Amino acid sequence: MNWDTDILHEEQVEVELLEESTDLRNLVVYNDEVNTFDHVIETLIKVCRHTAEQAEQCTMLIHYKGKCTVKVGSYEELVGMCTALHDKDLSADIE
Repeated sequence: MNWDTDILHEEQVEVELLEESTDLRNLVVYNDEVNTFDHVIETLIKVCRHTAEQAEQCTMLIHYKGKCTVKVGSYEELVGMCTALHDKDLSADIE
């Protein structure tokens, strides 16, 4: 077994994984005083394809923490969801 090549290979894999992960973005929904819990939950289920439990948990975090990352993905994956959330009058951004 050649330790030098094994370590070099591991470092190369780690760099490749790091490069892939840096392209990931967060879709964040912010609290407001307008939308009801039910509206936010229903919207997260439809737009982000959350389960009912995921949507409820995110909605609670949005309410109590002021915001919540509701989805992680590439910008291309999230931009349509962000637009759909805006269309449903939710405040959201891709960070």
